[in-house]
Amino acid sequence: MKRYCLALDLVDDPKLIAEYEEYHQDVWPEILESIHDSGIESMEIFRFGNRLFMIIWADNDFTFEKKGEMDSNNPKVIEWEELMWKYQQQIPGSMKGEKWVLMDRIFLTNRTGGDENN
Repeated sequence: MKRYCLALDLVDDPKLIAEYEEYHQDVWPEILESIHDSGIESMEIFRFGNRLFMIIWADNDFTFEKKGEMDSNNPKVIEWEELMWKYQQQIPGSMKGEKWVLMDRIFLTNRTGGDENN
């Protein structure tokens, strides 16, 4: 199992943030299916202000390249992503057109002896 942590900013507008959260209370079934079909086992999104933090748990065959290819061939995912871009903005330091950015782990303490590579 692999774990990924990503960040993204929302447009800093309380009305738009509320709309974004409403969409995520009832995510389209085709989007959930595409997430699971890509090898993602679990996904959580947290928010503080307009900053989002996502944790993904994925099977060992998951890659962002494979997910991107699947998404680019899925009209519902394209529609969803275009809709979500109304609410999202690039995080400072990201590349042009880049939405979610991978975060680097800078600290780990682990009493359980679990996998330190994820």
